[in-house]
Amino acid sequence: MQYKCKVTVLKTKVFPDLQEKYLANPQSGPCPCFEAGQVFTFERTPENDSFYRLGKGTLAGGGDFPCGEAWDAISRYVYTALQGGSIMHRWTNDERMMIACCNDGTRPVIFKIERIDVPETPEEESWLASQDFANRADEAYTG
Repeated sequence: MQYKCKVTVLKTKVFPDLQEKYLANPQSGPCPCFEAGQVFTFERTPENDSFYRLGKGTLAGGGDFPCGEAWDAISRYVYTALQGGSIMHRWTNDERMMIACCNDGTRPVIFKIERIDVPETPEEESWLASQDFANRADEAYTG
């Protein structure tokens, strides 16, 4: 089985009151690096190891993952997905998915991180079809 990781920008937020109070440039506004709807696809193959190249060439339509701070915040989840691991067992409603955000508290970017399973044999395809990756509320880890 091979694995890919899809990172989708769900939202960009901005908190002007926090920027006004704490930033050197209180008018900095929303994050200039990301836009809602952008999709980045990571893979680890002999030809393309986009994880270790820090997201180079992962933006759909061409381009790189644009922010080191955001990469630092989500890279552990991307790595887990690329290894075939459970990104968030007992937390999200699908253990192959995680909702995370960057570290900028005044203009955070919200990401959906998904493990994409790519079966290489009919046996893997059959096994994958039989799996239940759902996490349910009665089993949820709530901190």
